[in-house]
Amino acid sequence: MKAQVKQLDGAVSREITLPAVFNEEYRPDLIRKAVTSQQSERRQPHGTHPYAGIRSSAVGWGSGRGMSHVPRLKNGSRAAKVPQAKGGREAHPPKTEKILVRYINKKEKAKALRSAISATTNEDLVKERGHRFEGGIPVIFEDRFEELKKTAEVINALSSAGVYADVERSKASRKVRAGRGKMRGRRYKQRKSLLIVTAGQPLAAARNLAGVDVITVDHLNTELLAPGSQAGRLTVWTESALKALTRLEVR
Repeated sequence: MKAQVKQLDGAVSREITLPAVFNEEYRPDLIRKAVTSQQSERRQPHGTHPYAGIRSSAVGWGSGRGMSHVPRLKNGSRAAKVPQAKGGREAHPPKTEKILVRYINKKEKAKALRSAISATTNEDLVKERGHRFEGGIPVIFEDRFEELKKTAEVINALSSAGVYADVERSKASRKVRAGRGKMRGRRYKQRKSLLIVTAGQPLAAARNLAGVDVITVDHLNTELLAPGSQAGRLTVWTESALKALTRLEVR
């Protein structure tokens, strides 16, 4: 598969052959499994206190009173400690020992990553995610793109490549979340935009762009390439990052 390498002004510099990883078959089932596994590792175990709901001196009255044998408070007749009583323990409370991580085999995880990388060149999948772009994909910049220091320079380069409209789409999608979540550190919701993959340091000048994620090729994962397990994220590569992808072919 051939692709064009672009200069910072949008002009075509040369044509290169993409690594074999871009020919990987599309496996949405493995991508979903890998993303779910990665998300499950961020879950925090939680549970009740071991003595929650049973901090009382309630004891049963025994037989001969014509009443049930539930533990009762000593200064009255109200039941305590049992789930069906006011202030009693929960019947089946959350437990910290519950296994929250969803495991995935190493070979499945590697194949899901290769499949997600390959899906970034499928225009139908990229458009299905709602991304906006002009021209062909993937978008590949020469290595000078990694040396940009100012956000304005990155915007000019993305505009010349025809993908900055997707950043504006993400910026316009920002809205206040409905419900209690707005008070728990996740007040806003916003669409995902570009994923910028470099070979050296992450492109710091692009971190302030709406919905944009920057990552090095060594830290690439399936969730970044397929947010919400939906593959086909609009991705911007540098030429050196593509050369570093060759090691994925032998996994």
